[in-house]
Amino acid sequence: MKTIVVVTGDMVLASLVDQVLSPVFQTVLFHQVQSSLDHIYHAIPDLILIDLQPGDPVTLLILSDLKVDPIYGQIPVLAVLDDAYSLPGWEQLRVDDYLRRSALETELKTRTELCIHRAERNVEVNPLTRLPGNITITKQIQSRLDQGEIFALAYADIDYFKPFNDKYGFSRGDEILKMVGRLILNIVKQKQSQKSFVGHIGGDDFIFIMEPSLVEGTAEEILETFDRIIPTFYDPPDREQGFILTRTRRGRERTFPLITLSIGITDNRAKAYDHYGRMAAVVTEMKKAAKSESGSCYRLDRR
Repeated sequence: MKTIVVVTGDMVLASLVDQVLSPVFQTVLFHQVQSSLDHIYHAIPDLILIDLQPGDPVTLLILSDLKVDPIYGQIPVLAVLDDAYSLPGWEQLRVDDYLRRSALETELKTRTELCIHRAERNVEVNPLTRLPGNITITKQIQSRLDQGEIFALAYADIDYFKPFNDKYGFSRGDEILKMVGRLILNIVKQKQSQKSFVGHIGGDDFIFIMEPSLVEGTAEEILETFDRIIPTFYDPPDREQGFILTRTRRGRERTFPLITLSIGITDNRAKAYDHYGRMAAVVTEMKKAAKSESGSCYRLDRR
């Protein structure tokens, strides 16, 4: 079920929104946009429905900050406006659509669905983690190179994920992917709230982009937290013995360690990359070097 963050201090409006949308969507209510940010940053909802009041520059500023972020800017925003609300210019009102209060009962559900479907067509995101996918990742890397920005690119890959899926099933495997996406996003944004980026390449591969001076500390914290959480996804006997036993297609028994995480890192301080493909090739090489080690680790290109 898709999730909608509803921001309004009007309990009559909140009740109406819940009545119309709750049969189809999961709604999460906040009285002020400031109090909704923690949930938005951690859960990445499918839509933000916000009750905009005249003379509220703080809300407009927060919406503007969200919309320029490479991750959260993908979230569609539907504004509810009083009938007498005079629309400012669209460069000031950073929303994707709006609805007059008098039309709520007749149009709210339709406009909400339309706003979400439009965003899904226009923005490429991974449906499981709600993180930007390959096309957006490529654009992010190339755009930063074209602009001469100095940045670090990190490539995270989950080790021994297929044997886990074979034993426990795709449903529990999907929970690991969602956990890893949230974990990387939360730590990256805590370390660098502005101009950082997290993407989901697909499967068990993720990337993040940030300032070179912050990337190693971020990778270390991601790995440390990952290693603390991942055992909880295993049944107690497997967790206690530290490995799982599965059968190959030929029926042979084989043991696999608990899942680990490998991260490869490169940056463009010493290398003048001009194409995202060259930078991706180096970070993939570093990721493979990390995977050759035992346990969760990262490897940084220092050449």
